[in-house]
Amino acid sequence: MSEDAKPESVKRTIEIEEFTNVYLIHPVSSWLVPRLAARNITPNMVSLTGMLFGFLSGVAYHYYQNPMMAILGFVCMAIWHIMDGTDGQLARLTKTQSEFGKVLDGVCDYVTFISVYVGIALSLAIEINPNIWYVVVGAGLLHAIQSGAYELQRSEYDHWGHGKASAALPEIDEMIKDLDGKSILSYIFSQFHIGYVRMQRRFSGVDQRFQTALYDLLAENNDKQDAIRELYREIFAPGIKGWSIMCANYRSIAIFIACISGQPLYYFWYEIAVLTPILIYLVQKQRLLNQLFLLRVKEIL
Repeated sequence: MSEDAKPESVKRTIEIEEFTNVYLIHPVSSWLVPRLAARNITPNMVSLTGMLFGFLSGVAYHYYQNPMMAILGFVCMAIWHIMDGTDGQLARLTKTQSEFGKVLDGVCDYVTFISVYVGIALSLAIEINPNIWYVVVGAGLLHAIQSGAYELQRSEYDHWGHGKASAALPEIDEMIKDLDGKSILSYIFSQFHIGYVRMQRRFSGVDQRFQTALYDLLAENNDKQDAIRELYREIFAPGIKGWSIMCANYRSIAIFIACISGQPLYYFWYEIAVLTPILIYLVQKQRLLNQLFLLRVKEIL
């Protein structure tokens, strides 16, 4: 079966999901999706609703010294997570996926965390020192790199392991060509998307040579595509689950724990001093898995 012929699931790929999504976020999102579709609610409307709650979480966390406000911030972030899990499923169900929607979804995610970071930093700058902004901004930049790498690894798994065409890594040259004739707003969003994809490629450990080799394997062995994809899933699924430590869910939990304990600064150092070395390790591990896959795939050809 060719890549384009494979039907795409509405839900996310279960074998690489971490438990908070499997047992908490996505069941609620899956319950919401058909009900929103029946009311003609669009995925972009869901994304923007989630962003609103993300912004409110930043306002609440600004007053993290009050335990009730810290709890409110966590609840608002939980609602954002549900909306974030709903918009993509709704887009796939209603077949309304678009480049604009993907970029908007990403923008809403970052608006949420920027709001929370700024809300907390404004308090810390008064409590500790205005120079705390250097730590917060540094953590935020590393957050963008870590999250971008994680999301790209997930997309790569969906594309190569399950043949999902919509998960294919965009080509920068094609994205630049598509800029011609776009409206100002679409042009701005597309430029943001191009920059984001460049960043993902640079820091995710995705190897262009490995991609080319895998594409050739699938194209030249059409009768063994299922076996090749099954081997890909066998080798890479455990590794992708390891990348889940970079997911937004765990960051939200870490923010809440740091704030409710009265030490939100610890969260920013967690991103800098803990998650960054883990990212470096995961990238190196992914490259070793690439080599392992190319060795083992010879057994089924």
